[in-house]
Amino acid sequence: MSRGTQAVVLVFLGGAILRASLTDLYLRYVKQGLRPFLIAAGLLLVITALVALVQELRHLNGPEGQPDDDGHGHGRSGPAVGWLLLLPALALLFVVPPALGADTAARAGSALTDDRDVAYPPLPPGDPAELSLLEYGYRAVYDHGRTLQGRRIQLTGFLAPGPDGEPMLARIMLSCCAADGIPVKVGLRGDVPEGPTNTWIRATGRWIPHTAKDPVNDADLPYFQVETWEKIPAPVEPYE
Repeated sequence: MSRGTQAVVLVFLGGAILRASLTDLYLRYVKQGLRPFLIAAGLLLVITALVALVQELRHLNGPEGQPDDDGHGHGRSGPAVGWLLLLPALALLFVVPPALGADTAARAGSALTDDRDVAYPPLPPGDPAELSLLEYGYRAVYDHGRTLQGRRIQLTGFLAPGPDGEPMLARIMLSCCAADGIPVKVGLRGDVPEGPTNTWIRATGRWIPHTAKDPVNDADLPYFQVETWEKIPAPVEPYE
């Protein structure tokens, strides 16, 4: 590719990264804390592209007044296939992918595989106590529900097929980006929510001393006794 073509590709790619990182779209790909690095990367690509374009224009309008060539009368335009590099950038600009959801939860094993031998503090005040699925899972499985007993709890996640055929509550946890996303799964009993997979639910209920094995990685799955629930819009930040 010519330097001018390379610069155009960089402008689109940097612009796509900036568009994603200056809106909430980037949360479909990476953790919230990586936003400053994405903005810096997008700006760097755009600035690099603009500098390359200016240099190319100065070269074309130099004393010779002729485009650069290879010494045989042929310009260095490069193969047209190079323009295919624009496709990822255009996809970022115009295609909004869904967040990881029930399909990932069905194919990947539960994140509850690290037996944490720690003392769990009391639940935060308030009724119900709002917990993430990961925190509920660790307290239910590895602390045997000691800090959950006698408390009403509120969990938020999306519906996914459970190992017993009933819906379960799930959410994807990221270490860095969507490529390393793994699900946190909680089985449901009582007033089990209804709806298609990937429906976001806020459920209120209590811990019950029941677990099952995840068929994917044999991890323990905690269960939750649902008393009330409601459908909610998908959160802006869908991952834990």
